[in-house]
Amino acid sequence: MNRKIVGITILVALVTALPLFAGGGREESAAEPMEEMAEETMSKEETPDDPRLYEPGKLTVATGEPVYPPWMLNDDPAGGEGFENGVVYALAAELGFAREDVVWVRTTFDAGITPGAKPYDFNTQQFSITEERREFVDFSIPFYQPDKAVVALPDSPVAAATSFADLRRARWGATIGTTDLNYIEDIIGVDDVAVFNDQVGTFQALLGGQIDATTINLPTALFATAVQVPEARIVAILPPDQGDLGLGLVFEKGNPLLPWINEGLQAILDDGTVSSLVTEYLIGDDSIEVISE
Repeated sequence: MNRKIVGITILVALVTALPLFAGGGREESAAEPMEEMAEETMSKEETPDDPRLYEPGKLTVATGEPVYPPWMLNDDPAGGEGFENGVVYALAAELGFAREDVVWVRTTFDAGITPGAKPYDFNTQQFSITEERREFVDFSIPFYQPDKAVVALPDSPVAAATSFADLRRARWGATIGTTDLNYIEDIIGVDDVAVFNDQVGTFQALLGGQIDATTINLPTALFATAVQVPEARIVAILPPDQGDLGLGLVFEKGNPLLPWINEGLQAILDDGTVSSLVTEYLIGDDSIEVISE
């Protein structure tokens, strides 16, 4: 074999190999900035700049369209008056957000508990925590457990009810998709409950004589009978449904923010903030008939 050709072959092999060695050095140096970026991202987690937020720097919160007292007053979530927005602003402050960094968006009740991506961090619309709903969305820890109230006109068949047997003699209606409907069917034991698209429709049916009674949570009933349907009254308070674990914030399934939000929520429960809001907005009348069976 010609020695000149051998020498050229070796030289080509060495030159070809050089980028491999040089490339290895460059890969190591490139990894260092990547690691620094990862550490920087992690250092922002569980702060207002958390990159996992829907909009970093903001706490994006969904609620209903419209919203109702005493949960939120004047159909104005940003106004801060009401129980639910009071909880949200207290939670935001606990997490380190300025008040102006809370962004409100509106959505329907049903959209809040359907599966899929959510254009916000969490939703608050008096969502009751149930195992059935947990198949599609995640919930925070419960922050309030309201009693159920029976709302009826003064001449309703349930106006003087003292038992579930008395309640079953009436024509009932409720809003679709709510635990109120489940309660009437499963706890009171009523068949053929009339179903309406929203709370307003349910109240209109009550006033129009289509139904004799409905059940809603007590704070809503207190406002409704004072303002929305003053012709009606609360005729009884019922025990909570054991399958209803209380009100919680609703998250997209698998949202990584949940543990952080739960820590903040637990803190404002522990320091009495939520209890103060309950006293301010949700306290009922101790003289109302209580039916337990």
